[in-house]
Amino acid sequence: MFRRTFWFTAGAAAGVWATTKVNRKIKQLTPESLAAQAADKAIEAGHRLKDFALDVREGMVRREAELGGALGLQAPVDPELPVTGHIAVDPARPAPTHRTLPCNSNNRNEDH
Repeated sequence: MFRRTFWFTAGAAAGVWATTKVNRKIKQLTPESLAAQAADKAIEAGHRLKDFALDVREGMVRREAELGGALGLQAPVDPELPVTGHIAVDPARPAPTHRTLPCNSNNRNEDH
């Protein structure tokens, strides 16, 4: 009698365990769950890409400073000039203007 009870209980426990595992897997494979998992992976990849870009930029700045020092290109920047980005702008000089080329509507090479 004890054997039958033991095996019945073991079978019931295995059935409950298997049913639980199957239900969890089914919930993971729903379209909403798959979309959420894909979004999480994309966000994680974006963070890794951002970290990589910051590391590359830091390395570029460090290497540029090393090369500038080795070549003697360390020019002091005038603190009076306003800085836009990394280029100092002289307010006495006008900003360069960019010419736009005329558009030729008869040019058939535009599509190629």
